Amino acid sequence: MLITLLTFLLSWLPAPVAAPAAVPGPEQLVSAATLPDTLTRTGPDSLVQAQCPGYVRLRVRQVLFVGNQVTKETVLRAELDLQEGDTLAAATLGRRLEANRLRLFNLQLFNQVLVQAVCRDGELTVLYSFQERWYTFPIPIFSLADRNFQSWLDRPDRWKRVDYGLHIVRRNFRGRNEQLLGNLQLGFNRKYELFYEAPGYGRRRRVGFGAGYSYYRSHALDYATVDDRLRNLRQDDAFPIERQYATVGLRWRRTVRFLAALDAAYHYERVSDSVLYYNPGYFLNGPRREFLEFSLTSTLNQRNTFAYPLTGQYARLFVGYRAFVGNRTPNNLTVRAEYARYVALGGTLYYAVGATGQLRVARALAYPDRRALGYDLLVRGYDAYVVEGRQLALVRQGLSYRIFDLGKLRLSGVGGSRFNNIPLVFYLNTFADVGYVGQRTTPASNRLPNRLLASTGLGLHLVTYYDWVFTLEYAHTRERQGGFFFRTQFPI
Repeated sequence: MLITLLTFLLSWLPAPVAAPAAVPGPEQLVSAATLPDTLTRTGPDSLVQAQCPGYVRLRVRQVLFVGNQVTKETVLRAELDLQEGDTLAAATLGRRLEANRLRLFNLQLFNQVLVQAVCRDGELTVLYSFQERWYTFPIPIFSLADRNFQSWLDRPDRWKRVDYGLHIVRRNFRGRNEQLLGNLQLGFNRKYELFYEAPGYGRRRRVGFGAGYSYYRSHALDYATVDDRLRNLRQDDAFPIERQYATVGLRWRRTVRFLAALDAAYHYERVSDSVLYYNPGYFLNGPRREFLEFSLTSTLNQRNTFAYPLTGQYARLFVGYRAFVGNRTPNNLTVRAEYARYVALGGTLYYAVGATGQLRVARALAYPDRRALGYDLLVRGYDAYVVEGRQLALVRQGLSYRIFDLGKLRLSGVGGSRFNNIPLVFYLNTFADVGYVGQRTTPASNRLPNRLLASTGLGLHLVTYYDWVFTLEYAHTRERQGGFFFRTQFPI
């Protein structure tokens, strides 16, 4: 019966509602060559109106989903702002269907998403079809604990100085967009982790849950910042750092575009006496600390695609409070706000700008709590440096030009549609970054705090499947230093 129904629909379906031309994948699920000329020359709004002439408003009779072999239908319906029985304006139908298609695509569960519609006697049948991704990724861990291969090779105990294990991610667990993440790392540096994330339960999928546990210890630790660079302590027969935490939290989501998370975590951290010898104030008070951390994160994500956005906007607010056990260390508050805007300038030219501000409030901060630039936030070109401080401001902007789109590269001999069709899109990007970190007191050897940092550069960006983005950039800083840098995500 399903085959008969699909055959009937496909005989009437118009051309797919196209995604923005720069986004690889979804709009190419059905080739225009498979559709009649009358359908490929006409927009979706006029097509539906041609099928149902004279109708200003159309009633949704049925919403169908095809290709979601793993993903539950409740997950898909929770993202849509239309359902059976709704009445839609015929003039704006195409934009409405495309907006919902992008919501489904941005679940990041599918390689391709297609939407089509059929109108009969003022009633619509809407069909969403999917190509699901591969959801289980086991990644072997094998790395050397020394600076380079030759240094490792020169040591008689070289086989004791490696990290090995397994990192595994299971996305879309149980078909409900849940995620399981585990790390089992042995050897020179040890890490044992297990995390579970469920963005939402129930039919409406509004309230979700997250939990996790992490245990980590390492033979190496960055214990101080000198000359704006990290100083590292290595102990072959001891662990200068041991860290563990457990976390639980609630999630609230309107759709994939609006998420909020409330988390509570218990942390325990300990450093060796050698760390305190080099930096007595690493934890402010003694070799260990315990604290409870409460955080609230709210995210508004209205970008056309999440991996390499070209249009839309993004905003995020984070508020975190650390309450230390024993009252020997002052509690601290962290507030971070981010906003980014993406604009299509016409043709294949796109502009992006993002701003981030951060403030930490405390009577005193331990060394690992002062992190600002050089960690998860960066003024490009200053990759070799780190900057600690209480206040942070960062503005990044870029101009991207799509130089060519190779469409789908088909790999012969590779079975399965999840892997044998690779979209490849290249962008030429020019950028300018400005950042500033404020700090009350800083060692004389560190010159970057309380100083305006700036850089410009040129980059080549590659966008491919599974949300992979690779960038090769050349950056030149205000201090007249330059270099090439490779990254694996969209910088803004």
